[in-house]
Amino acid sequence: MGRLSNEECGEVGVIMVPFAAQGHLNQLMQLSCLISSYGLPVSYISSATHIRQARVRVNALNPLDVAKIHFHDIPMPPFASPPPDPNSSSKFPEQLQPAWDASLAQRQPFAAYLREMSHKFRRVVVVHDPMMSAVVQDVTSIHNAESYAFNCIPAFAQTFFIGEGLLDSSAERLKELQSLEGCIPEKVFEFVAVHAEPLGYRAGDLYNTCRLIEAPYLDLLEKEETGGKNRKIWAIGPILPTKLSSPATASQNKFLEWLDQQDPKSVIYVSFGTTVSLSDEQIKELALGLEQSKVKFLWVLRDADKGDIFEGDVRRAELPEGFEERVKEVGMVVRDWAPQPEILAHESTGGFMSHCGWNSCIESISMGVPIAAWPMHSDQPRNTMFVTQVLKMGIVVREWDQRTEIVRASAIEKVVRRLMTSEEGEEIRKRAEELAATLRQATEPGGASRLELDSFVAHITR
Repeated sequence: MGRLSNEECGEVGVIMVPFAAQGHLNQLMQLSCLISSYGLPVSYISSATHIRQARVRVNALNPLDVAKIHFHDIPMPPFASPPPDPNSSSKFPEQLQPAWDASLAQRQPFAAYLREMSHKFRRVVVVHDPMMSAVVQDVTSIHNAESYAFNCIPAFAQTFFIGEGLLDSSAERLKELQSLEGCIPEKVFEFVAVHAEPLGYRAGDLYNTCRLIEAPYLDLLEKEETGGKNRKIWAIGPILPTKLSSPATASQNKFLEWLDQQDPKSVIYVSFGTTVSLSDEQIKELALGLEQSKVKFLWVLRDADKGDIFEGDVRRAELPEGFEERVKEVGMVVRDWAPQPEILAHESTGGFMSHCGWNSCIESISMGVPIAAWPMHSDQPRNTMFVTQVLKMGIVVREWDQRTEIVRASAIEKVVRRLMTSEEGEEIRKRAEELAATLRQATEPGGASRLELDSFVAHITR
């Protein structure tokens, strides 16, 4: 552990245990900086590879805040790191499964680290991803340790994952979403099942969301908990700082310089996150749809992550011949890691075509950018419904029941125009901007989310 000041020494130490997937590594990194800002020593623990991934891709966080975090790697057995299959009918990142299976072997080294920490602090607080519950389960054998689950999905989506779903399923739309068909492969359900019992050992839950937008669903989850352990839920989001640090690299600044030259709200940002690989045919249709829309665009075109992002070659997707030359006045294709929060916060960005992973949704909501929603797997169909039907700040690119079909250029062109150039799009944008103002206020001193974070810190330092 790094040096502790006198007042910190021996008081409360916090250990963050993220799940080995970018969206999870990222949110727990943000949370580490937030908790550390209260003067608590925070350790972020994972395999050496995943710590490196989290650090290389630090998004919009102040480097001085990251420097306060103690990174501790716990060994993980070697694992296969196959490339993603862009032509698979399921968009779920099954190539990451070997890394996840290997993470189960981290239980012993974690327990050893926890015992060591328990001698240094009056209380050790473990904040873990639900899918690391089996790894951290030995918390129960340490008298001065307790654990809390940090959920990287919204309360709305979580209500579907608990039992039969807590929402009223009388509406046809909800019935259709009640089924998890196509969202998650069987193998992953088996992996999740390993964590089910140890997840029950947690003392409470944290969510990267805000009560001002999710009160009914948080209430439902709390009611569910009252029947069991009476665990408390803290809604502390958005956990991304409202004042973003600028990207350090020249290539990242290149995108922002291009955005600087565009009109306000004129650009649609297109990105499908770190777990989605599009087929060559779908990439071609998307390229033509963007071109035909005549709307300015910034498109991050990357393959999905492998288990080890530093290993081996990455497929470079083919664009239609002459495409980049033809669109150079209106669009930019980015093949590197892009600073998404800064792109969304830029005044030229007026829309976001997204897979609707929760990182992307909460960043978009926070920045007041409406979403063209194209869900691919996991919680994304539910996040899409939340964004488009509950918050009413987006439109759907492709319905979930058509997930195996190619979305044609004409449909993409239509959605882009609807979002970016129509009166309907203007209304949606206004709504998105109002929500952003609500969320910004919530994270300021005295705001709803800040008060919950204060309450969580007061609880763990009691």
